[in-house]
Amino acid sequence: MSLDLVRVDDRLIHGQVVVGWGRELKPDLVVLADDEVAANEWEQKLYALGVPPAMRVEFPTIEEAARSVDTWAHDSCKTIIILSDIDSLQRLCNSAPIIRKVNLGGVHNDGDRQQHLPYLFLSEAEVGQLRLLAMRGIEITAQDLPNSEPVTLEDLL
Repeated sequence: MSLDLVRVDDRLIHGQVVVGWGRELKPDLVVLADDEVAANEWEQKLYALGVPPAMRVEFPTIEEAARSVDTWAHDSCKTIIILSDIDSLQRLCNSAPIIRKVNLGGVHNDGDRQQHLPYLFLSEAEVGQLRLLAMRGIEITAQDLPNSEPVTLEDLL
């Protein structure tokens, strides 16, 4: 399976993803699955600037990504999927049951969230969504960088 990372990070494509995770995982493809970015060519160009030429980047909607996950998972191409929020993660996982492991990266405070780690703030509703995903057997960990120790969902809550 070459679906190397499914990550929630509200900053989307940025240094931690490209440099930190990119150096560790050496992906061929970075998928930024986000409905708003998929509809905005200017934002796509901006995010594409942050990706090295050796990596391809795609900008599908969540629905389009869900239809492609199985292909990415069975392709020899190493793939990272980046999502902006827990709602998008839940939508993707509901439509793509092959996803069995998820990384929580930067989810920042919006006033309604409680801090669980320095880089991870979650609302009660988001905690509930993550618990439902975990009950379906999806392994959920928080980890800002690949050399950091992953924190399990149970240890977060």
